[in-house]
Amino acid sequence: MELTVNERRLINICQRGFPLTSRPFAEIAGRLDLSEDDVIAMISDLDARGLVSRLGAVVRPNTEGASTLAAMAVPEERLEQVARIVSDEPYVNHNYAREHRFNLWFVIAAPDRAAIDAVLARLEARTGLAIIDLPLERPYHIDLGFPV
Repeated sequence: MELTVNERRLINICQRGFPLTSRPFAEIAGRLDLSEDDVIAMISDLDARGLVSRLGAVVRPNTEGASTLAAMAVPEERLEQVARIVSDEPYVNHNYAREHRFNLWFVIAAPDRAAIDAVLARLEARTGLAIIDLPLERPYHIDLGFPV
């Protein structure tokens, strides 16, 4: 799907430098020369089109709640279907395909380890595929903002 110039600019602002104010969308609107309502509508539209799945803070892993990285070896012909199933889980914040035997990777961030285990069990039951659970052992900072 094509993005407008303002949609691209909005996504870039939301990835880095999101304003921590009482009215962040008004501040973003000023940067884009739009109204606050226009910015909120644009975010809603991006969400409805499936181009934005989450708008929220990123905190250091396991400081609030629990998180893990997981991977699956998915037959190529099922990759899109399994990715949709994974994305349907509310505690999965993103997933991505990789060129590897374990070709679908995703992050789960949940209130506690028991909730993560429940998500892993549900996904294995729904997909019929085994999941490798890769909990954080040593933190590294990786910038996950990608210019659009």
